[in-house]
Amino acid sequence: MDRLLYQTILKGDHVTFLNLIQENETLIKQTVVGSSNTVLHLAARFGHLELVLEILKVCPDMVVAENSDLETPLHEACREGKVEVMKVLMAADEGVVGKVNCRGESVLFVACERGKLQVVKHLIEFQWLLMHELDAFMCSIHVAAAGGHTEIVKEILKVRPEFARKYNSEGYSALHLACSRGQLDTTRELLWSDPDLLYLRDHNGWTPLHWASMKGRVGIIGEIISINLESVEMVTNHGETVLHLAVKYNQFDGLRHLMETLNITKLINVQDNDGNTVLHVATAGKLNTMVTYLLKRGVDVNAINQKGYTALDVVESDGSNSTALQIIPALMEAGAKTCEQLPPTSRDIKEVVHRNLIKHSPHTRTIDSPTQHHRCRKQSHRRSKQIELQNEGLRNARNTITIVAVLIATVTFSAGINPPGGFSQETGKAKLGSKKPFKVFLLCNILALFLSLGIVNVLVSVIPFRRKSMMNLLVATHKIMWVSTMFMASAFIAATWTILPQGQGSRWLMIELMLVGVGCTLVVLLGLGILLGKQWSRKKEWRRRKEKKMKDGTPNSSVNSRIGEMRFVKNSHESSSNSDVDSSDHGYQVY
Repeated sequence: MDRLLYQTILKGDHVTFLNLIQENETLIKQTVVGSSNTVLHLAARFGHLELVLEILKVCPDMVVAENSDLETPLHEACREGKVEVMKVLMAADEGVVGKVNCRGESVLFVACERGKLQVVKHLIEFQWLLMHELDAFMCSIHVAAAGGHTEIVKEILKVRPEFARKYNSEGYSALHLACSRGQLDTTRELLWSDPDLLYLRDHNGWTPLHWASMKGRVGIIGEIISINLESVEMVTNHGETVLHLAVKYNQFDGLRHLMETLNITKLINVQDNDGNTVLHVATAGKLNTMVTYLLKRGVDVNAINQKGYTALDVVESDGSNSTALQIIPALMEAGAKTCEQLPPTSRDIKEVVHRNLIKHSPHTRTIDSPTQHHRCRKQSHRRSKQIELQNEGLRNARNTITIVAVLIATVTFSAGINPPGGFSQETGKAKLGSKKPFKVFLLCNILALFLSLGIVNVLVSVIPFRRKSMMNLLVATHKIMWVSTMFMASAFIAATWTILPQGQGSRWLMIELMLVGVGCTLVVLLGLGILLGKQWSRKKEWRRRKEKKMKDGTPNSSVNSRIGEMRFVKNSHESSSNSDVDSSDHGYQVY
């Protein structure tokens, strides 16, 4: 757009504008680069009524012109609250009222979004505008409620009270948005129009009170509960109460208001679908202030969730955290225990008796007590960590073998192109090539080189996804690497033998070299063989005990013995199929 024309429109100088148009009629068709706004868009935005009238006289069709966002000049006038300009544009072409931009926003929507009350009052006289929003995902009342434009919400509800229950494209009602944004006056207006709006749920099963709790809107929480105290007991699809959400999102003021001002402490020990109380949530988030406050309010410190964890178990799982180190003493002072330290409950005893009575029925199956099930789950979790450590060790072993194989290949390659004794400058041949020790050196060096190269090629080409496959690959490459190192050692001995001068002293030196080299190798092999034999013995004994327990697994009829079994389930839990992990207590593995 011409710079002088643009400045003229900004000032609203309609006289200068007409002079420019008379000099060059094409100027009126110019648009702003990027936004594609016409002169009428700009005049409507700044509310220059006389300039708008002059533009419409010269080019009446411009009233429906669209910019890059598909917005008409009426969108600009409504967004900025220019009521008189809006009336002129609507009088020029009433059909422009129904235009929407590229985001599907009508002129009523943009006016509600900006809180332009007078514009909204005029637009809602067009009943078909609101009728159009009945089937639309974006509704004017939602943006008005989110922005706290209470008077606009009131005007819309006068015409369309059913809009209070309408959901937007994200599954939220106007009350959800008002509560989450902290719009107290708008919340009051919506609740005054229909108190049952408190029961509306979004796609996660959250009520407006849940949103207020999650955002820490203390005033709105008090307003909602003063209208309907029962709304506090509603839970989300995940079974979370308002207390769960306040703790989860670290809204301490909201939690304290709920617990003290409104006296709803009966919810403090309610568990969600995962069995977590608010104390579990607070410890998982390492919220020291929350934990301290909940302990003072008498929360159950030894409640067990579905994973078999108490709050102390949860915080101990990340005991290295500095905040966790502060929480653990507070929990223990309040009497918190780990799941393993808790005695079996009366419910556990009843279920053990019931299980013993029906154990031998062909049409029934064993019913595990909840505590035993939780403890087994915890033991399984610990064992999975142990297996993960073993898998990490196997991956490190693979990397080590690769590095050693590359090192052997490098050394043997260098020895091959620089043989003992050097080359003859006349013939280019090895000077000692005719000697038998040199031939032994050359053969061993070549074997060590190509065996190590084979190991490298295999390890970089085969990527096992299972532990057993990884173990088989490492066992094979490890044995080949041993052979390669022995050939390299033999090549070194042969090379030394080749370059030693012939004589009585040299002969004894060669014998000493053989004894040292072979002796060291045998000592290492013997030591590793002993360790491997012990490991195989432990695995065999572990498998024998496991098979015996599977055969002799008939439950004892004594209830006391079963209780003892539950107390020591950690030691008796033998469901592992990974004998390398479960049969070893030395922290290493030989293969």
